[in-house]
Amino acid sequence: MSFRKYIFAFLMTAAIFGTAMYISNTLNQKKLDEVRTIEDKLSLNILSGETQSELLRETSCKDVKNTFLTHELGDLGAKLSYAASQNSPDNAEVLNLKQYYYLLEIKDYLLMKNITAKCGIRPTFILYFYGDKSVCPDCEKTGFVLDALHEKYPDLRIYSFDYTSLEPAVKTLIGIYHVENRLPALIVNSDPFYGFKTLDTMENNIGAIHLLKVEYDKAQAASSTESTTTPNR
Repeated sequence: MSFRKYIFAFLMTAAIFGTAMYISNTLNQKKLDEVRTIEDKLSLNILSGETQSELLRETSCKDVKNTFLTHELGDLGAKLSYAASQNSPDNAEVLNLKQYYYLLEIKDYLLMKNITAKCGIRPTFILYFYGDKSVCPDCEKTGFVLDALHEKYPDLRIYSFDYTSLEPAVKTLIGIYHVENRLPALIVNSDPFYGFKTLDTMENNIGAIHLLKVEYDKAQAASSTESTTTPNR
């Protein structure tokens, strides 16, 4: 009887262990399949983006402000913000989405540099490097200032990147511009600026942005003069 009890206990333990292993392997496989699906989708999207970027290199100068990447970035940025708010920052899907977003930003940045050079346009580009609140308490405020700048000057192109991102292309960008770990960090037309800056400070003390302000003020003054000199009908 004692021998039978040992056999029964052994069989029960083996069955429980086997069931647990089967469930664990099944769940792990399911997660791996989900990751592969996401990776395949991102690879396809990146390939599509590369193909369309090559086509856009032939765009005419009159269409320079209307590239498909601009709209794609807006759509993806909204999805990324929503996904990040609903999931953990370490969520695999969120991280993959961030990676694709960064690659798309860099691609748009390079594309616009080529197009504007071809068209003889002098644009203003801002590369914004940020971190989470624990390492950069002023990054959130800087984000609000940059939003206000973009709203005031729609032609200003702003690209944001997590300084701690493991994406090789982001690390390469940091290396090219020698961006120091002093966040928030801004690269404005290749010139570095560190620390939080108010809207007024950026408009008056950063040359490229000050030129935008001068042009904006001239346009506003011209519009005001035209409206006061136009006779009422």
